[in-house]
Amino acid sequence: MKKIGFLSFGHWTPSTHSQARSAADVLLQSIDLAVAAEELGADGAYFRVHHFARQLSSPFPLLAAIGARTSRIEIGTGVIDMRYENPMYMAEDAGAADLIAGGRLQLGVSRGSPEQVIDGWRYFGYSPADGESDADMGRRHTEVLLEVLKGEGFARPNPRPMFANPPGLLRVEPHSEGLRDRIWWGAGSDSTARWAAELGMNLMSSTLKEDESGEPFHVQQRKQIEVFRSAWKEAGHDREPRVSVSRSIMPIVTDVDAMYFGGDGDSRDQVGNIDATTRAVFGRTYAAEPDVLVEQLREDEAIAAADTLVLTVPNQLGVDYNAHLLEGIIKHVAPDLGWR
Repeated sequence: MKKIGFLSFGHWTPSTHSQARSAADVLLQSIDLAVAAEELGADGAYFRVHHFARQLSSPFPLLAAIGARTSRIEIGTGVIDMRYENPMYMAEDAGAADLIAGGRLQLGVSRGSPEQVIDGWRYFGYSPADGESDADMGRRHTEVLLEVLKGEGFARPNPRPMFANPPGLLRVEPHSEGLRDRIWWGAGSDSTARWAAELGMNLMSSTLKEDESGEPFHVQQRKQIEVFRSAWKEAGHDREPRVSVSRSIMPIVTDVDAMYFGGDGDSRDQVGNIDATTRAVFGRTYAAEPDVLVEQLREDEAIAAADTLVLTVPNQLGVDYNAHLLEGIIKHVAPDLGWR
């Protein structure tokens, strides 16, 4: 069995060709798609976070709303850029959203990716400390978040508080028990996968990775998962970690599917630079009739190694069409691969 969810980047544009023409559209449609995915039997609804862009940016109101409208599906992010985050305030928001959802939050976080503006985190009030890079700052924010989510008191109480305090040092509230074990790190390299394992975070590996060996993307990703699991075992954590990979998989079962994605059937891995110093390999798009997809996906070593598959969806095509894509995978592809 494999958990199957969707990942939406939450794009919106005023174009007449888009079903999501405003921020309100994409927020409300995201809720509706999560509800539809739960009804179809999907296991997760994940959302990408980007700042200064016509995309989803502030995840916790959305996650809380989805939590109130659903009862079973996991709800999460893929990923939150920790360079922009106040980890104390984030712990409050995450705790509240997780309590509303009944403990279903699965938060993917990372050091971030190239953004819409130069050093956008500076506008949010954050700067690397002396000797730090912005990536170091993102990891430092993450370590603070993980510590706070343990739920241990650390703040000295006021001797004359407005309201009575429990004894001892105080913690950030609301605290949601178990959320600390449901933080995922979006790792772009083997070294950050190892770091995530050492800190006890689950692994979220996306459709791009630093090109560290020149091998096919899915092979490099499978090796990254092996590095992660080995480091987890060495760290001696007392629970089993989870691992997700994301893919673009488009089953072609109607003429409309063929119109949108018929030209992607010959997709291959691509290599490019995501910044001045980082060469990355980007995973292919899978687009074909279900029987062909089954055979292609059998060869994907990283999907086989992961327990969770997150499917990127073209959210601007609307709720009904994206629900149709999810249904195609859950009903026509997953059973033949033993995922259901």
